[in-house]
Amino acid sequence: MEPIDVTVNGLARRSAAGPNVSLLDWLRGEGLTGAKEGCAEGECGACAVLVARPDGPARTRWTAINSCLPPAPAFDGGEIVTSEGLGTAAGVIAAEDLHPVQREMADRGGSQCGYCTPGFVCAMAAEYYRPERPAAGGSSEPEPHHGPNGFDLHALSGNLCRCTGYRPIRDAAYALGDPAEEDPLAARRAAAPPAARPTRSAAGGSEFVRPATLGELLDRLEQQPDALLVAGATDIGVERNLRHSRPPLILAVDRLAELRGLHEGAGYVEIGAALTLSEIERGLDGRVPLLGRLFPQFASPLIRNSATLGGNLGTASPIGDAAPVLLALDATLVLASKRGEREVALADYFTGYRRSVREPGEIIRAVRIPLPLAARTAFHKIAKRRFDDISSVAVAFAARYDGGLVTDVRIGLGGVAATPIRARAAEEALAGKEPTAEVAAAASAAMAGEGTPLDDHRASARYRTAMLEQAMLRFCAESLAEPEAAR
Repeated sequence: MEPIDVTVNGLARRSAAGPNVSLLDWLRGEGLTGAKEGCAEGECGACAVLVARPDGPARTRWTAINSCLPPAPAFDGGEIVTSEGLGTAAGVIAAEDLHPVQREMADRGGSQCGYCTPGFVCAMAAEYYRPERPAAGGSSEPEPHHGPNGFDLHALSGNLCRCTGYRPIRDAAYALGDPAEEDPLAARRAAAPPAARPTRSAAGGSEFVRPATLGELLDRLEQQPDALLVAGATDIGVERNLRHSRPPLILAVDRLAELRGLHEGAGYVEIGAALTLSEIERGLDGRVPLLGRLFPQFASPLIRNSATLGGNLGTASPIGDAAPVLLALDATLVLASKRGEREVALADYFTGYRRSVREPGEIIRAVRIPLPLAARTAFHKIAKRRFDDISSVAVAFAARYDGGLVTDVRIGLGGVAATPIRARAAEEALAGKEPTAEVAAAASAAMAGEGTPLDDHRASARYRTAMLEQAMLRFCAESLAEPEAAR
């Protein structure tokens, strides 16, 4: 196995890491056992660590991620801070002196058995160092779930505590001040992030490769079209941990510049397939309201800090939350290969359960959302938990109005068929009409016939159908209640 070079807690480390070794296992093998494996699928946050990520071209953002999912070779050349190194990395000298996050957790009783505590501490530290966080005490009327110090409590929504309870953890979060001027981790944010480097690791019949350029990636993919593409590893990490998947070749696309653009073109917004959902959310800054409704309900911040639209669509999963929203937005995909590029409507992309029109040797380079955007949008996610859960049903609406009439409407559905689908019959029932109670009832009946819902462990077919009906009734009621000028 080829060694990888990673800066951990301010110190350079060089040791071997096979392509199927997770970052968590590599860190624990290095003696850094603070991060724990709880669920092994990115839902509990016990394994959270901080990584140095790009924050624009010349700045760095400390980002919390689940270390149980990504392969360790993906961090070759990177910088990581773990819970046991947080204090020393932040300039705390004496062993008895804790990082401010650790001190508040200790003083306010935020830890009991301690298993989840290192993950909470790292997720809390990422929010502590978030550049956009208002100065402590700067807001007399904080937003819901925001403390008076500007701390966004949703930053911890990917971390589960099994015994302490969340009140003392919240108290610790809300008691934090601002990073000290001499804090090295705070100062690190003003410097450029670690540069991406080509990487190769091979062991046990598997190989991990990070190509230097898109051209190199497409060359390798043409030679080995069955290679597995990985960005955030939020899907394949689960496959590796729980189903023992060992693909022969993994090609990392997460740091390819050609897949990380975000800009407005001639009549569309183009989003690079390898941008994380958190990066997209910050970059768009509310300019696509329907995506703005999706992001807070998509898994957890720990997952959104790694997951990408390219990965979410590349799996062609029928329950991926992004697909219904992008269907409602009439999005297209830019597919690239050695043969060139082509643009495919997302509505034509899915061909069956986890199958798509993507050909061997082809990747998703970008997602395009046409402009102008529809005036009225909505997203409804029905799941057993409000946050950090897989959808039973996902419904997205995007409608245009003229004089109170629905002139154009697109409805994307997830979780009710073998693929994400457009609700064509329901769209037809609304088009050209005012969303009155009678029209809403007819459209709701049409919505109930969309897809082929199944009974499974998440929901029954009957429940899914009922949720489709209710989503349509709610959308029409909210649309009718909205002033015509605002539609």
